Amino acid sequence: MKRILSLDGGGIRGIFSLEILLHIQQLLRDHFKAPERVLADHFDFFAGTSTGAIIAACLGWGMPVEEIRAMYEEHGKAMFQPVSWRHPLRRLFVSRYDSTKLSKMLRDTFSEDAEDGTGKVPSLLGTKHLKTLLLVVMRNHTTGSAWPITNNPKAKYNQIDLPDSNLNIPLWQVVRASTAAPVYFDPEEIMLGGKRHVFVDGAMTPYNNPSLIAALTAILPCYNLSWETGPDKIRLISVGTIRFALGAADKNVRRMWVGYNLPRIPLALIQGIGLEQDYLCRCLGQCRYGEELDDEIGNLENVPLPGRNWFSYVRYNKSFLRKELEELLRQHPQLAKIDAVHAMPVLKDLGRSYAEECVKIEHLI
Repeated sequence: MKRILSLDGGGIRGIFSLEILLHIQQLLRDHFKAPERVLADHFDFFAGTSTGAIIAACLGWGMPVEEIRAMYEEHGKAMFQPVSWRHPLRRLFVSRYDSTKLSKMLRDTFSEDAEDGTGKVPSLLGTKHLKTLLLVVMRNHTTGSAWPITNNPKAKYNQIDLPDSNLNIPLWQVVRASTAAPVYFDPEEIMLGGKRHVFVDGAMTPYNNPSLIAALTAILPCYNLSWETGPDKIRLISVGTIRFALGAADKNVRRMWVGYNLPRIPLALIQGIGLEQDYLCRCLGQCRYGEELDDEIGNLENVPLPGRNWFSYVRYNKSFLRKELEELLRQHPQLAKIDAVHAMPVLKDLGRSYAEECVKIEHLI
């Protein structure tokens, strides 16, 4: 069986995902009686968008989950460092946060000399340090298109003799581009074949939840992997970053002006599209576990559907009922935001309790 692990975007809420991954790692260690086992020993393919891209790349690098979580805890606040008032006025209107420390963390992590702490030789996307297949989603603002790229050497645009081969892009820049959320962080500029391309966060594409595009990349002939399909051939595990209810039933429509809608529309689109990707995976695959999509659809667990299942599918994510959410946000009002660094302890607790209740070894093997 081939195994894919897909990780949603969601900013600092990646801490929630990491608690789920930590539990997955421990279950596998216990099952195989291998205390040093890491997720790269079990999964063949990691896929991630935005914060999920950071985690996916670290997992593909062979890092244990504890190390990635420690990195988030150590650098989380620094990654969301507000832009200094000393910057030129034009620069202050580009993004809320200074991306310098995030870029340095990624350069130091994904380098050929990372072990000696120098980080002077950047690893490329085609580096042999990656122990698995890796897919990272970003948006090419220059071409106006989604760019889900992999380190698969057989992929069309990864041919090493191409002047703009994707495999020659520094890995840290690929991950940084996927995290370049508009308003929050600067875009990332990458030179390809002597041409400048501007990239922004992969959440600005249909693939903030990259589960389906990861499965299609593994299956469709055009991507040159062509894995054999079937529920007993491919297992797709998808991990979210909490699903928040976005309704506002008591809102006066006269107050829904542009200032009200601007911060809400992108979040509504990202969450709605992510839910659609999850829904499609449950229809194209054989759903083994997942929360209810809604009261009408249910969770589609083990429901016989027309056609052949391409893979078996598990979705881990936490949704809140309205009253639960209101109480949670009353205590921690910043929690719904992707930059809620002060809510990291709460996110850890939520992720840990969810994982203990929902994640089972039979979902994984």
